[in-house]
Formats: sequence, structure tokens, C-alpha cells
Amino acid sequence: MASRDLPHSFREAFFGWAERIPSEITILKSKEQLLAEDLHNPDFHSHNEGSNSSNKSSSSDFPEGEADSYEAPPTKVKFNNLWPAFASGAGLFSDGYVNNSISTVLSCLKMIYGDEFSKSNAINNISSIAFVGTVVGQLGFGYISDRIARRGGMMAANIMLIVFTLLCAVGSWGATTQGFFACLTVWRFFLGVAIGAEYPTSSVIASEFANQLPAGHRNRYFSWFTNAMIDSGFVVSAFVPFVLIWIFTERHLRALWRVTIGLGVIPPLLLFFIRLKMKDSRTFEKLNMKHVKYRDYPWWLIIKFYWFRLTVVSLIWFIYDFSAYSFGNFNTIIIGEIIPDAPLWKQWGWSVVFNLFYIPGAFLGALSGDYFGPRLTLAFGVGCQGIIGFAMSARLESLKRHIAGFVVVFGIFTSFGEFGPGDNIGLLASKTSATAIRGQYYGIAAAIGKIGAFVGTWVFPAIQKHYTGQGNKDLQVPFYISAALCLFSAALALFFLPHVGQDAINKEDADFVDYLKSHGFDIGLLGEPGVVTEMIAEEHKRNPDAVGETDGAVGGHAAGAAEFSGSEIMAYDSLGGAKDETDVTEKRVKQ
Repeated sequence: MASRDLPHSFREAFFGWAERIPSEITILKSKEQLLAEDLHNPDFHSHNEGSNSSNKSSSSDFPEGEADSYEAPPTKVKFNNLWPAFASGAGLFSDGYVNNSISTVLSCLKMIYGDEFSKSNAINNISSIAFVGTVVGQLGFGYISDRIARRGGMMAANIMLIVFTLLCAVGSWGATTQGFFACLTVWRFFLGVAIGAEYPTSSVIASEFANQLPAGHRNRYFSWFTNAMIDSGFVVSAFVPFVLIWIFTERHLRALWRVTIGLGVIPPLLLFFIRLKMKDSRTFEKLNMKHVKYRDYPWWLIIKFYWFRLTVVSLIWFIYDFSAYSFGNFNTIIIGEIIPDAPLWKQWGWSVVFNLFYIPGAFLGALSGDYFGPRLTLAFGVGCQGIIGFAMSARLESLKRHIAGFVVVFGIFTSFGEFGPGDNIGLLASKTSATAIRGQYYGIAAAIGKIGAFVGTWVFPAIQKHYTGQGNKDLQVPFYISAALCLFSAALALFFLPHVGQDAINKEDADFVDYLKSHGFDIGLLGEPGVVTEMIAEEHKRNPDAVGETDGAVGGHAAGAAEFSGSEIMAYDSLGGAKDETDVTEKRVKQ
């Protein structure tokens, strides 16, 4: 199992990706087919092991008088399952808004302080320190999300977003100019920590609540509530200063940049009150490892089980952020090359146009992630982006003479980036990992992505500087590099990413728990005390003969027992058919 994602033969390496396609594409499947293929969410109970899905929903098959205690898997999108996914994922709006608004801050500070700012280290420190903080937040809160408190981590991140956004806007002062630059840099770092904390907390929670939606609808809502929120933040952060410059004019740039950042406090402030009503998902309550002591934590087993797929997901995320964030900061340079000496309002107006192209890609990529699967959507989107990147580089001289054409082509290039990896890399990170370690897994992958963004924001300007005065090479070479990396990402996704279906989270939980059990880990320690045993007690009432009859079962399924989802069966087995809370409590005490 340690190399479960590695190809085991030449045929599997080069043709295995094609064999997985039919199970990933859902666009031609009916609701009945999707339900039949779905490993039901752990929050919904079914029965009659080996029976087909159509029989599972028939109340006549249930024990007399107990049909009402069973819930059929969802077939319609309901608001009560939708709003927690939105409330948790929407915090990433601040990531897009705050990160992109820094370009406005830098433009204003250059005009206010001139060479004192533009020729100092402050310009690089302010723009890049947030990436450092983001990585710290992603890694630190990834651990907190899994081992301490998932919802609590999200609320802490929310409070930090509010506080440090305000401090960046109104708390950045200094006795000297350099002191002011240092103060702004410090607040930007802590704001980066808050932004990074949102990834392994709110995004992971959003994926678990989206998993409660009907099969065929889970991927789109996760993408809309996470990546589309980031992209919306990019668009709004470009539009706000464009409006404010008409209000303040270029004579009041100090007020303009502070108000631009300060308005970023409104979304997390509203979300804070919505999130107060949220709870952890039932899946996390049943399968978390918060009560496993540090010395007993199966670090090595987790590494062996996930190292390869985490490497692939992280590498794709690195490449995506390397291009996306660098080109986001590159917009101003590109606009300056195409329309030199344009007034500030016109440059910012074109930035709004550039950023608007994120939206159609994010919207359509989410739908494609449901219809064709995240793996294929990512490969197609990033592959098309690479082809367009090569075409843009080759025809750059012609495109520069036609600004409208350049904007459209560059916009399509950007849109395919959101259609593919933008929407689906976070989705893949959440669906290729088990609930118990999802925060750390997601946090590591996202952190490596941010490192890619940091590297890109330093490498691209260095490349441009190196090729200055050599025709169009200062713009062409970055596009060539980005395009080549896009095609490399497409190959990684197509050949090395695992199959990811609608029920991938449930199957991954079952596989992970089974793997831990097979290597001697006591999975009776999983979950909150009493949560799993409530489910077992309910099942014992329905089918007393099934309890404890696990010998000879395939994959840990209790012989003759009512069918649980995979993760529940594993938890049931681990407790040895415990019939009451006392059995489990004693087992925990012995540990």
C-alpha cells in the first residue's frame, strides 16, 4: 500500500489513465446511476450488504417500525447542507482581495515616496513577506485543524484576518519613513499567517460539508465556495481602487491605499457571525485523531501511505501558483509596456479587465469538475493554458500592436488557468486525503503552492531585467517558461494523479482506516468519545446478530451486518463490536 499510486507496469503507466476515465465522467449518468455507484456519506445509513442502490432506499426493506430512523442519501441540493460549505470556504475571498490589493499599495507608495521606497528593500519586503506568513499559517494551522480544533482553528483565523487587516490599514505608522515601512511589513506578515490559516481550516471544512451534497454536485460547490471566492477577491481588489481614485484623485493616495485595504475587513467580519453557528462535520467527529497521543501518532504510516500523491498534488500547486500569482503582479508591467505613460486610473481600469477573466474560468471549471472529474479538468485546462502561452510568446510583437486582442488572448490564458488547476487543485488536495489528516495534507500542498508564488514573484522580474533591451524577450521568456510548466503539470495530472470520483472522500476514509488497522494501529482511538458508538448502538438495535460477527468479513465488513459506509465499518470493527459507551471508555483509558 505504500506505493499504491505508483504505476506497477508499463501498461499501467501509459494506459492506466485512460482506463480510469469512464468512472470519472458523470455528465451522461442519471441520478440513479450516480446513486448506485456512490459510497454513501457516513451521515447516511443504508443496509443489506451487497444489495443494489435501488433497494437501499426502499422503506419496505427496513425493520418494521424503524423505517423513519434511516435516511436515504440526498438527491437534491438543500440549503441546510449548502450554507456551511459556503460559510467556511468564503473566507478565502480575503486571500484574493488582500494579496491582490498589495499591488495598489505598492503603486501608491512609489508615487508618494519616490526613490526612497522604490530603491529600498521595503518594496520587496512588503510584497513578499505575506507569502512567508501564509506558509507559516498553512503549516501551523494544518496541524491545529487535525490535532486540536478544526472549527476552532477556522474561528481563530477569522479573528486574525479582521485584526491584522485593520492594523495594515490604520495601524501602519512610524516616526520615520523607514519605520513606517518596517511597521507595514510586520503587519503584512501576520496578515499572511491569517490568510494561510484559512486554507487548512475553512477549505477542509468546506470539502467535508460539500461531501454531504448529492453525487454529481459536490465538486462544483466546493470550487465555487473556495477558488471562485479567491478570484472574486482578485476582481474586487482591482475594482475598488479604480473607483476610489475617482473619489480621492491622485492627490490623496495615502487615504486611497488605506481605505482599499481597510475595506477588506468587511467580508471576514460578516463571516465571523455566520460561522459562530457552525459545527464540525459528522465525518470529522467520527474519524479525527485529536485524542491520539503524540507518541502514538502514526506519522510513518501516514507518510508511507500519502507521500507520492502529496508530492504530485504539491508540485502541480507549486507550478500553478508560480504562474498565477506572478502574472497577477505582472499585469501592471504588461500594461505599462503596452500603454506607456497612461494615467494611473487607466492602468487600474485595465487591471480590472484582466482580473475579470478569472471569473468565467472559475465558474465553468467547477461544472467541468463534476461532469468530467477534477483530474481530467485540471489536465485539460492547464494543457490549453500551455498551448496558448506558447502562441502568445510567438506572436507577442503582433499582439502588442493590438491592445484589445492582447487583452483577450491573455485573458483566455488566465481563464484556462482557473478552469483547470485553479478550481481543481484544492479539490484534489481535499479528496485525495483522509479526514483524520486532511488539514495537514491540504496545508502542506497549499504551502508548497505559496512557495511557488513567492519564487515566481522574484524570478519573473529577474528574468525581465536580464532580457531588458533585447526586443520582446523580457515578456516572451516568462511566457515560454510558464507555458512549458503548464504542459508538464498536465502530464503530471494525467499520468500520476489517482482516480477521484464523487465519493472519493468516503472511499479514502475507508482505505486509510483499513490501512491503519492492518498495520496494528488501534483505530478505536479515532473520533470523539461516544460519537462512533452511538452509531454502533443504533445498528445493534436493528440487527443484534451482526454485532461482533466480523470474522471472515471482506475488507472489515461485519458478516451479516447492515451495510455501513466504508469508514463506519472500519470504526465498527476497531471497537470489536462494542455495545455501549463503557466498552469504549475502558478501551481509551487502557491506552
